Amino acid sequence: MIPLLCAAITAAALYYIFNVPEVLIAGPEQTRVTFLRERKEAVYENLRDLNFEYKAGKVPDVDYQSMKGSLEDEAAMILAEIAQIETSTALTPGRKGRS
Repeated sequence: MIPLLCAAITAAALYYIFNVPEVLIAGPEQTRVTFLRERKEAVYENLRDLNFEYKAGKVPDVDYQSMKGSLEDEAAMILAEIAQIETSTALTPGRKGRS
């Protein structure tokens, strides 16, 4: 009885893993600006976490300054790229600011 139950569970698990549905639904279109905005939010959250851990005494001063500087640099680059893309999109004739 137990081997039969194990075989049924294994068969069900394999069917669940390898069964491809007939209709696949694609997610929303991922543009460069959307990706950059998501990345910006992640960097800001990392900065908040770093600040919290520094105030809690978990991160030494030297490491805090180093990590904070690199995260701020990354955030600045992301913001600059977003501004560049939005400016070039706004200036391109025939487009309605879709990004």
